[in-house]
Amino acid sequence: MVFPVAMSEDTEEHLRRLTHDWQMIADLAFSDLVLWAPASQPGSNDTTGFTAVAQARPFTAQTTLHRDVVGSSPRVGLKPLVQQAWMTGQTVNPNDVPNPGSSLGVAVWPVMRGGHPIAVVTVHQNLTTQRVPSRLEAIYRLSADDVLRMIAQGTWPEPDAHSPTVVWDNPRVGDGMIRMDAHGLVTFASPNAISALRKLGISEQLEGRQLSRLALDYMDQRRPVDENLPAVLFGRSAGRASIDLRTVSLSLRSVPLRRDGERFGALVLLREVTEIRRRDLKLMGKDATIREVHHRVKNNLQTVGSLLRMQSRRMSSPEARRGLEQAMQRVDTIALVHETMSFTTEDDLDMDGLLSRQFTLAVEVASAAPNVRARMHGSFGTLPGSMATPLALVINELATNAVEHGTKAGGGVVELEASRRTDDDGEWLSIIMRDEGPTDQADTVPVKPSGAGGLGLQIVTTLVESDLGGRIEWHPRSEAGDQLPGTEVRITVPLHDR
Repeated sequence: MVFPVAMSEDTEEHLRRLTHDWQMIADLAFSDLVLWAPASQPGSNDTTGFTAVAQARPFTAQTTLHRDVVGSSPRVGLKPLVQQAWMTGQTVNPNDVPNPGSSLGVAVWPVMRGGHPIAVVTVHQNLTTQRVPSRLEAIYRLSADDVLRMIAQGTWPEPDAHSPTVVWDNPRVGDGMIRMDAHGLVTFASPNAISALRKLGISEQLEGRQLSRLALDYMDQRRPVDENLPAVLFGRSAGRASIDLRTVSLSLRSVPLRRDGERFGALVLLREVTEIRRRDLKLMGKDATIREVHHRVKNNLQTVGSLLRMQSRRMSSPEARRGLEQAMQRVDTIALVHETMSFTTEDDLDMDGLLSRQFTLAVEVASAAPNVRARMHGSFGTLPGSMATPLALVINELATNAVEHGTKAGGGVVELEASRRTDDDGEWLSIIMRDEGPTDQADTVPVKPSGAGGLGLQIVTTLVESDLGGRIEWHPRSEAGDQLPGTEVRITVPLHDR
C-alpha cells in the first residue's frame, strides 16, 4: 500500500492493519470498500485532495466497483462526501445526501486515530439488487456497521491485538459467524456456523446459550486446551484459537464489539479445517522426512570420506595420495551442504554461514604453513538451496588452489569477497577470490586452479558456467590501479532467473 504523502509510522501501521483485516467488513456489508488517504499533509491549507490507496471486494455479493480505483481521486459526486467525513470526523450516510440519479448507495466513514481523522473509508452498495433482507443479511449488515463504527471511534483494529496472519485456515464470514451479547450469549448463528459445530457433536440450540460453556462442556478434559479458547469463545478479547474434537478441527476468531469504550457484544468467525490440518500434518511429516534424508546423505558421505582417507594412507605414490585427499575434501564439502540443509525446511538458505565455514576449512586443510589465513568480506545473503552445493564446491576448489599456488612458504592471506548488485538486467552475485602469489610468480601471469586443463579447473568451470549459469575470469591482482603479486578470480552469477 503506497500513501500519497508521508505519514507517521504509527498511522501507516494502523492503516495497514485495517486493510489487512477489512475483508471481513466487505463480506458482512455485502459491499465494496475503498480507503482514501489525504493527498496533502494534515494541517496544510489544501484539504480537498484524496487518493484511493486500497480497495476490497466482497465474497458474499457481486462487486459494485468493477474498475480498480486504487491510485485515483474520488469522482465528482463522491468527493464532497469524503471531504465532509474528513472535516467533521462524522459518518456520512447515503440518506443524508440523496442522489436520485444513482443506483449506488455510498456510506462514508472517517478512520480516526488519537481523536483525529487519518483517512476515510467509503462503503459502496449496489441498490439495484435491494430487496427485503433476510435475517442473516440484516444481522450481517448490522455487524458491519458495528465494526465500521469502531473504526470511526478509533477502537478497531485494536492497538494491542495482532491482525491475523494470512493462513489457509483463517476463518472468513462465509465459513460461519456467531454474534453474541456482552454476556457471551448467542444471539445469532449462521447456517454454516451451526453445521461446523454439529461436526464437533454440538447439536443443541445455540441461540440463548453461552457459547463458551456449551463448547467447553464437549471438550475432553484430559486433553490440553488452547489457552486462548475461553477468551475467544466468550468474545472478551480479539484473538484466534482452535478446537480439536472427535477427529474434527475447528478454527475460531473473535472480534469484540465496543461502543464508547464498552464491550456490548462480539462476533466469532469459525471454520471447519479438518482436511487442511490433515494436509498440514502430512506436509510436516514430509519436511521431517526430507531433513532426515539430508542427514543420512551427510552420514553416508562422511563414511565415503573416511574410506578415502583410509585408502590414501595406504598409497605409496604421492600423486595418488594427493588425488584421494582432494576427492575426500570434495566429498566432505558436499556433506557439509547436506548437514546444513538437514536443519531447515526452507527452499532458500543463508549462505554466509555455510560458505564462510567451507572457505575457512578449505584454507586450513590445504595449507602446510601455519601462517596462512582466510579472510572474508561482504555477504552472499539468502540464496536458493539449489545453489548451495555448486557454490560450496567452487569455493573449495578456488581456496585450495589459492593456498597451493598463491601463498608463500612463510604463509599469507587468502581473501574471499562476496557482494550483490542490481542493474537493468537484474540482480547479480559477485564473488572474488584473491591470493598474494608466490615470490617467484610473474605479476602478469594469473594461476588457474590445478593448472591449466586440470581437474580443479574443469570442476570450477563446469559448475560456474553450467550449474550456476555464470562466468569466471582470472586476472592479475590489482588494487587502486596498482598491480600486485597474486591472482584475482572473479565470478559473476545471475540471480534474476532463479
